[in-house]
Amino acid sequence: MASQVIKCKAAVAWEAGKPLSIEEVEVAPPKAHEVRIKIIATAVCHTDAYTLSGADPEGSFPVILGHEGAGIVESVGEGVTKLKAGDTVIPLYIPQCGECKFCLNPKTNLCQKIRVTQGKGLMPDGTSRFTCKGKTILHYMGTSTFSEYTVVADISVAKIDPLAPLDKVCLLGCGISTGYGAAVNTAKVEPGSTCAIFGLGGVGLAAIMGCKVAGASRIIGVDINKDKFARAKEFGASECINPQDFSKPIQEVLIEMTDGGVDCSFECIGNVKVMRAALEACHKGWGVSVVVGVAASGEEISTRPFQLVTGRTWKGTAFGGWKSVESVPKLVSEYMSKKIKVDEFVTHNLSFDQINEAFELMHAGKSIRTVVKL
Repeated sequence: MASQVIKCKAAVAWEAGKPLSIEEVEVAPPKAHEVRIKIIATAVCHTDAYTLSGADPEGSFPVILGHEGAGIVESVGEGVTKLKAGDTVIPLYIPQCGECKFCLNPKTNLCQKIRVTQGKGLMPDGTSRFTCKGKTILHYMGTSTFSEYTVVADISVAKIDPLAPLDKVCLLGCGISTGYGAAVNTAKVEPGSTCAIFGLGGVGLAAIMGCKVAGASRIIGVDINKDKFARAKEFGASECINPQDFSKPIQEVLIEMTDGGVDCSFECIGNVKVMRAALEACHKGWGVSVVVGVAASGEEISTRPFQLVTGRTWKGTAFGGWKSVESVPKLVSEYMSKKIKVDEFVTHNLSFDQINEAFELMHAGKSIRTVVKL
């Protein structure tokens, strides 16, 4: 099938706010510097739901969503040298071309090589590889893992250990890598630190794991759902608190609990009021707060400038600061050697035709990650 169109199943989002529809789609062969991948497993992330809701300013329809996937290379286009059919891979929503000024700068992982076309739901040449019922279907985040076969740019693929279980390591395509990297790369949590994590979903749990791996001595989980506390402690939280249990702002509570504030805080929700609380919970002089959650379009953050003048730092992170092509294989190796948890994030496994149930579980707060096997 290497140079032919493949017909397969995909979950198509025809319009915002509607459930996904399992359809037969045509997937064109890869063009130059492209790779066609047979997706084996994919997880459902809040970002997929955010786009499906219609709130995403870059969201366009009809589209095949999905960006936490893993699979096997089916074929490669002309000029692809680092990948071949049969390779075990994870598609990457942040590529790594190795050539742009962003890739050449050790301070960032935000490769810009294909940013414009990716944001429009297209391949680097400005076209799509998906069609369904005679209509062009858009790509999503350069990955579109809610399809049995997908086509991605060759700079958006990490080749990983072929022994890795794909129904687990697919999670390293987004959530776990993001939270873990926010702690070890962006905040650079130091041994003995006190940290606070706001939001105990998958990304927040990964941030807790990163703080623990980095040697933090006190890790405080913050969430309004106390049902999440037990699992947070399994991942390394030393204590958990519910802001609704207090009559004063949560930042004041944390300052009192920690003799002046935390060394590092992480906002893993996407709520601008919580982002402010996370910054203001940091210690004067050296506290660092990392914005990990993605806020809705048009939202703005605010605090009194005095918070920054007196030595707090506000930072943001995308994909945990990992340079993707080189880092994801290392993260897989860390999982295989049991340095980081992955299996523990998977709370549900569903078949492809149950993919809408995965969104329902997430919205109901019943899942951390649901893995869908294609």
